Amino acid sequence: MIATGFCSGIARTGGFCGALSGAIMGLGLLTGRSAPHESVDENYERVQKLLTEFEAKFGAITCEELTGCHLGTDEGQAKFRETNQHTKCLEYAEFATQMVILLSEIKEHE
Repeated sequence: MIATGFCSGIARTGGFCGALSGAIMGLGLLTGRSAPHESVDENYERVQKLLTEFEAKFGAITCEELTGCHLGTDEGQAKFRETNQHTKCLEYAEFATQMVILLSEIKEHE
């Protein structure tokens, strides 16, 4: 429920990939700070690794670039359905999840 607005590039704006947004939240649970004076370095390092790996694999990090559709328009939504883009979104979500698992294992072994 909390991540619903992340879908479609943040509420159909074509922005940041929702799968990545969710993955960043997951990394925050693992390595985020719990007080303002704590360091962000460990978390930022992992988030940057996630973004680098995702972009290397898929060529982009925004919904519009990844899907070739702007979901804020009727045309973009139709193209998304016609080109079966939801299967790509599942691939993005799976990869982002796998990266969080990998990055959490790195934390556990440090």
